[in-house]
Amino acid sequence: MPGEKIFLDTNIIVYAYDVSAGEKHLIARKVMVDLWDSGNGLLSTQVLQEVFVSVTRKIQKPLDIIRTKEVVSDLMKWDIFINDSETILGAIDIHQQYQYSFWDSMILYAAINGGASTLLSEDFACGQTVLGTKIKNPFSNSLTSE
Repeated sequence: MPGEKIFLDTNIIVYAYDVSAGEKHLIARKVMVDLWDSGNGLLSTQVLQEVFVSVTRKIQKPLDIIRTKEVVSDLMKWDIFINDSETILGAIDIHQQYQYSFWDSMILYAAINGGASTLLSEDFACGQTVLGTKIKNPFSNSLTSE
């Protein structure tokens, strides 16, 4: 919906830059373009850090550091949720209640408290709503039927 913030998990951004990811690359690129066009993208400092590490080390054709710095700099034009000490404590609560890993709980906390209506990720239970934020997997066929 127009104006609703969409939080992207690291994996979506990484696929957008991983040309070897096939269909996931195409879908992730479209998600990114749509969010650039709408201005509704939301990230956290954790996601920016993870993007840097992942696209320089973990994809088949890593980006060089200069290009990756440009990518991160561009992404910093989106709304950014700053992780702080409250984030850590909130993530512990989410981890305890929902049994997500601590790092995934940090992502979820940032999405919720950053005001995202939706968290796009392939690492969470698709279709679950946590404290008002709906989790969707953009690579799932079920997403197209919503």
